[in-house]
Amino acid sequence: MKNLSKKIIRITAAVFMTSALFMIVSAQTPTEWVAPAKFVSMKSPTAASKENIASGKDLYAKHCKSCHGATGLGDGAKAATLDVPCGDFTAAKFQKEADGSVFYKITEGRGKMPSFKKTITDDNERWNIVHYMKTFKAK
Repeated sequence: MKNLSKKIIRITAAVFMTSALFMIVSAQTPTEWVAPAKFVSMKSPTAASKENIASGKDLYAKHCKSCHGATGLGDGAKAATLDVPCGDFTAAKFQKEADGSVFYKITEGRGKMPSFKKTITDDNERWNIVHYMKTFKAK
């Protein structure tokens, strides 16, 4: 009987410790968003021309601005209602990110960031948004 009681105590302690560890890990900030390698090396089939950047700007205003802000600072009207930061597209880290990675993130989404592959079905239009986003600069 004593052995059974000791086993129950050990199992209870193990369950408690596992639960505590899970809660700690869950409370940490989200992991970095890394695109699959095939997207990182992907090049845009569209040029970063004035026309394509203008198209990207229009699409950004319609689909992205409400969260990411007019100048890409992550300060759009909806940003304050989200429990995750919207990112700063003027930051050097974002500007160094491969275009294919940005295209992947727009296409697939993650968590609160929606996927746009069904909303913006033309790949070239999503590439134009990437071109526009890469024009944001820190002030």
